[in-house]
Amino acid sequence: RVGSVVIAEGRQLHDSSDAQTGSLKKGIYNLISEASCVGPVSAQKCVSTDELNTAGASSDLASLGVPDWAMSSVKSVPDKDRQLEGLIAASSWDFDPTATPTEILRSLVEGSAAKYEATGILTAGSGVGMSPYQLLVAASLVEREALPGDMSKVARVIVNRLAVDQPLQFDSTVNYSLDTTEVATTDADRERVTPWNTYAMPGLPATPIASPSIDALKAVESPAAGDWLYFVTINKEGQTLFTKSYEEHLANIELAQQSGILDSGR
Repeated sequence: RVGSVVIAEGRQLHDSSDAQTGSLKKGIYNLISEASCVGPVSAQKCVSTDELNTAGASSDLASLGVPDWAMSSVKSVPDKDRQLEGLIAASSWDFDPTATPTEILRSLVEGSAAKYEATGILTAGSGVGMSPYQLLVAASLVEREALPGDMSKVARVIVNRLAVDQPLQFDSTVNYSLDTTEVATTDADRERVTPWNTYAMPGLPATPIASPSIDALKAVESPAAGDWLYFVTINKEGQTLFTKSYEEHLANIELAQQSGILDSGR
């Protein structure tokens, strides 16, 4: 249906491809573009991904519907093409396909802000030492790193590491700025200094790395109790082990390597 788009949890603004299969993972701008096409096939009019990207990179954040609680952080995003990352929520959306790119994005960003605010994002950060925007960033990491049953535990690892200024070292943040991604990352990838690579710097990435689910956001707002500092998924079924001990973590990584989950397609 024209003007109707479904954005799945963990989706990014821009396209990426899988290193194992080569399959394309369409970004949010691509999905919006496809949903905007009107008229007969021979003369369709669509809002292009380039038009959406240009609009989304505008310095006029108010025209894009960026909420007050995210405004100062979005202003400082180093790559303006990525400044709306995470601000369009995973959901089913309807928009006017005849509207301008800026108007389309504003309707989605404003609707998303309302969804996020309904979770308590404006005040929940006081319990974990994060601003509303930082909660959204952390929730995107949880979304990309955890299955639903482990989200609150991964959220606790994030909170615990930030509290002791220990780099998060999440492969998902390495993958974020790569065009081709997979679970495993290379030494060279992890050494690349970017505003998102949490191997190369302490703290949270410059922006969310995807659109988090509401469950991921709630997990960060109320993380599980625990002293964990490390976790690793050890098999393709998604079993994840958590520990405070680095030695135990190294043993768990060996289990992951034995299962083949960290095999590279590069």
